[in-house]
Amino acid sequence: MQYRYVVLGAGRQGVAIAYALAAFGHAERIILGEIDTETARQAIRRLEELLPPGQCTLSATMCDVSKPSEVALTIAGADVVVSAAPYRFNVALTEAAIAAGASFCDLGGNTQVVRHQLALHDQAQATGVSVVPDCGLAPGLGNHLAAHGVQAMDEPQNVHIRCGGLPVEPVGPLGYKLVFNFAGLVNEYSGYAEFLRDGEQVRVPALAELEPIEFAPPLGTCEAAVTSGGTSTCPETYAGRLRTYDYKTVRYPGHFAVIRALFALGCFDEHLPLEDDTTLAPRATFRRLMEQRLAYPDVRDLVVLRCTVSGRHEGQPCTRTYDLLEQHDETTGFTAMERATAYPAALVAFQQARRVIKPGARPLEVAVPAAQYLDELPSHDIHVTVSR
Repeated sequence: MQYRYVVLGAGRQGVAIAYALAAFGHAERIILGEIDTETARQAIRRLEELLPPGQCTLSATMCDVSKPSEVALTIAGADVVVSAAPYRFNVALTEAAIAAGASFCDLGGNTQVVRHQLALHDQAQATGVSVVPDCGLAPGLGNHLAAHGVQAMDEPQNVHIRCGGLPVEPVGPLGYKLVFNFAGLVNEYSGYAEFLRDGEQVRVPALAELEPIEFAPPLGTCEAAVTSGGTSTCPETYAGRLRTYDYKTVRYPGHFAVIRALFALGCFDEHLPLEDDTTLAPRATFRRLMEQRLAYPDVRDLVVLRCTVSGRHEGQPCTRTYDLLEQHDETTGFTAMERATAYPAALVAFQQARRVIKPGARPLEVAVPAAQYLDELPSHDIHVTVSR
């Protein structure tokens, strides 16, 4: 059976999602909704070059995701809508998908937004469609792996997720290249993370609790620090069942010291009042600088993900470790971050299209069958090593 998908957003992740749906998701038709018509045209041209002729029908339409009328026209007739738009639009897009009778998933990144989406459970269930937010890399794949480990143990106790998108070697003043949207990066580095500690839900400041972490070559010694959003709804779901659930972002040594200093200096503030009644916009300026100075288009990226689940099984101590090392794909040109974010989300959409996921709005750790998801990841060209 073939399915009809709509992908909202034709940027880096949107194109990679569309490719994965066409290559692996039994797509009959894929529509890219994008406000920038030239971006949309370039995306379609790239997909046509990558995919065999006649694999599926590809088209693009101008769609401003802030305008409900345009969204409704774009998603009409879709089996599944996948949002690669900024997370602030996802509640309205979820409502539009439910109204259109289409299932919905997204790349998420903001847990408060997700909670508003999950409040639409009754409407989604009544319509017969599924809603699964936060389906990218982190939040997303890391939580899928955690759910798999939790379900595989009689007495799961602790979950630790460590994940990072990095240049293959440290580069520039931050040892880092910008591998996804600046706003998403600042969102991760700001606010609080939601964790489980001693079985209780707690909030931990972003950029806190720096720790060293070791990986096999080519990475070696790295560092990890608390960032927001990566746990999504899992601490709430597992409260009272697990003792610990936490997430930290991985970077090369020294990165977080510089980032902390930049925050302390106000480089990420929205506005800075001056004595002459004028204001500066540090974040807008710094965004431009980072997008220009940290692009490094000739430097390849990688994604590292480690999820460790420990507890007891059949009366014995048990630890399961899930490792992913994703590289830039020279054949398709998709970066490691694009692949590791888009392909897992495309697998959720494919499961929604096949009705593997039940109707309603549920978090992924509840909605997605973890064992089947892990089994199907290789068919979406994502390969996780599991050790015990």
